Amino acid sequence: MSAPTWDPQQYLRHADHRTRPFADLLARVQGDPARIADLGCGAGNVTALLARRWPKARITGYDNSPQMLEKAAAHATDLLDFAPADAATWTPAEPFDLIVSNALLQWVPGHTDRFPDWLAGLTPGGTFAFQVPGNFDAPSHVLMRELAGSARWRDRLGGTLRHADAVHTPEQYLNRLTALGCDADVWETTYLHLLQGEDPVLDWVKGTGLRPVLTALADDPQATDEFLTAYRARLRTAYPATPQGTVFPFRRLFAVARKPADA
Repeated sequence: MSAPTWDPQQYLRHADHRTRPFADLLARVQGDPARIADLGCGAGNVTALLARRWPKARITGYDNSPQMLEKAAAHATDLLDFAPADAATWTPAEPFDLIVSNALLQWVPGHTDRFPDWLAGLTPGGTFAFQVPGNFDAPSHVLMRELAGSARWRDRLGGTLRHADAVHTPEQYLNRLTALGCDADVWETTYLHLLQGEDPVLDWVKGTGLRPVLTALADDPQATDEFLTAYRARLRTAYPATPQGTVFPFRRLFAVARKPADA
């Protein structure tokens, strides 16, 4: 899988819909954490929500994208800063009361193997909370993978995209977290986003799931246009426009795990 180059402006085009799951995740987080890590902070817009929820907390947002960190810097304050880090290797260098991750872990192969290190970095009674997309079997992703794997594209794009096992089932997350000694709350929700504009599902995935393809084809505008034309036609059939907008069902998985207070 190619390491994608991120476009903060494209990602933020649907920020209202993208931030709702994070707000729903935070609604299940209890307590008053004094030290918070936002792992995979992206453009910093959701990290700013942490600062609003806990204005006295010291918060650090971590990301491995220079483009995203540059955009996130606009949200920095005396208590909120940002730093480069890769979730595949990041280990807390100090105790945190809350480690939160929003739509990141699907980009980290073997991410459940990182849970022990992150939980070890929590203070007793601390919380690890995350949400990930659970829509890898949705038409938006299936059609993308099928096209990338077709005879026209497989030599250039084979192995570029994540597959259906990029995230686990809710039961697997629950079992993993409880086996590590946590009191875990795991659930799933399917949002029905009503998107506006021309080809809004394509516009959405250009900011996230399609980034590896756009990165791989970045040096060939003609090939990029050809891929997008074919993919756009498939999306229009899978997600037909209505007078009210285009309905984009989006399943997400959530987990809030609390470390024992006597750990």
